[in-house]
Amino acid sequence: MLSKSLMLRIVPLVLACCAAVCGAEQDLAAPIPAPQDAQAPSHSIPQPATNGATPANPMEPVAPAAPLVDPLQRQPKRILGVMPNYRAISAGAIPPPPTAKESFVLATQNTFDYSSFIFVGLTSLIAKGEDEHPDLGKGVPGMWAYTWRGFVDKADGNYLVLFALPTLLREDERYYAMGHGKKLHRAIYSVDQVFVARSYRGRNTLNAAELFGRGIAQGLSATYYPGQDRNATDVSEKFAYAVMRDALTNAFREFWPDIATHVLHMKQQ
Repeated sequence: MLSKSLMLRIVPLVLACCAAVCGAEQDLAAPIPAPQDAQAPSHSIPQPATNGATPANPMEPVAPAAPLVDPLQRQPKRILGVMPNYRAISAGAIPPPPTAKESFVLATQNTFDYSSFIFVGLTSLIAKGEDEHPDLGKGVPGMWAYTWRGFVDKADGNYLVLFALPTLLREDERYYAMGHGKKLHRAIYSVDQVFVARSYRGRNTLNAAELFGRGIAQGLSATYYPGQDRNATDVSEKFAYAVMRDALTNAFREFWPDIATHVLHMKQQ
């Protein structure tokens, strides 16, 4: 579980990164229109893209071209080589809905990635240093008590939010990056995704998997934290921090390609 002080450190950092992006670049220019002679007449019927291939059988349907993904807005599998980013979909890409197996793999990747153990270790160390749960003890036994509870918190949330509930409710919990447009609009969109999800039919719907999943995970945590931390106020507070953390993570994912390109001057893969 993220401590209050840690959240207060993370929020300004994310906001500072977004501000740096806004100062380092201007909004992308509109796409250059195709030459007039290359545009189809207004009265013609649009034809499906063929990717340059001609079907052997004229009556055979041709698969549409894959969506174009801006190389500068491509979402990496890892951010800075450490933070897992398997959940992000690059702007412009529209993959099919995930299968139950794919959702399970996504939850497993986010839970057992080596960076998860580093993150849990750091947050547990901070929580122990601030003595957030005095009943968990001191020294090495106390550190272990904080760490395994922090890991279970993370595992519960991941498997509920990314696998179990999305599969049951037929919701796609991957983050679809916007990639272009005004920075404020993109920031609002990224935060809004903790409340709005994409259904398997491609329609927007209430992000029940996120909201109920985080709520159930925090309810479960009350069974293995000390009795003094099992009241409704503490559980509600932990739920709010979990949702806030996911919103901030979405914002970081959204603006990471801009940060990498315009602030850190990294080459996108």
